[in-house]
Amino acid sequence: MTFYQKIRSVQRKNKSLLCIGLDTDISKIPESLFSHGDPIVEFNRRIIEATKDIVCAYKLNLAFYESLGEHSWSTVHRTLSFIPTEIVTVGDAKRGDIGNSAQMYAKLIVDDYNFTACTVSPYMGEDSVKPFMRNRNEGVFVLAVTSNPGAKDLQYLRVRNRPLYEHVIGLVKKWNSKNNCGLVVGATRPTELKRVRALVPEMPLLIPGIGAQGGNLKSAVRFGCDMHGEMAIINAGRSVIYASNSEDFAQAARTVAMKLRDEINMYRLEFF
Repeated sequence: MTFYQKIRSVQRKNKSLLCIGLDTDISKIPESLFSHGDPIVEFNRRIIEATKDIVCAYKLNLAFYESLGEHSWSTVHRTLSFIPTEIVTVGDAKRGDIGNSAQMYAKLIVDDYNFTACTVSPYMGEDSVKPFMRNRNEGVFVLAVTSNPGAKDLQYLRVRNRPLYEHVIGLVKKWNSKNNCGLVVGATRPTELKRVRALVPEMPLLIPGIGAQGGNLKSAVRFGCDMHGEMAIINAGRSVIYASNSEDFAQAARTVAMKLRDEINMYRLEFF
């Protein structure tokens, strides 16, 4: 199954565009989990078990795992083992280095961890991205318009009367010979999201910024989906996984995730 096919398949099966960001901070999980050998693994396992039927994807920001030190490799592997194979997994690493280094990063994220897709920075050009998109079933989400305040420092610079992010999108379209490229566009940028979707009508968009970052969900659905109301992967992290800091955290996460999924589907019915 190709990368694009896998996204459509799970979005239809689970009737969901929701991605949960497993950016797990050990300082924010319930104290009761510290009786387990790896409290982060146990936290993630319970979140996944509670939500796996109502999401299309899980995204792991690797900074939260690499900062754990020598046990991080095991924590990532064990977390991924709980995720059903039909669900998209995104290694949010934002890699982007010269060819040889990019190959080593890809070896870890794509070959070892076996994420469905990863996030990359395009700043160093095609050779820094190419190792991550060797096969049609391996996807890459290229940073286009991010949700952080500093995004305008570079992404909005005018180059030949167009913002730089539009030139990035033009390059990604050229690189997308295997139909396995997507773009990252923040939900806090609805105007730009609308423009990006017009430029890439069929490409998958990873849309962070819902929840704690304050992105507008209705706009994310309206402008982020393709003509079929699909191919938008709308990420929510902290607002879901930290819905409760008590023993009921997994059920609380499911409640919030279900509400988000249902609200997304309501807007899909309205617009598509």
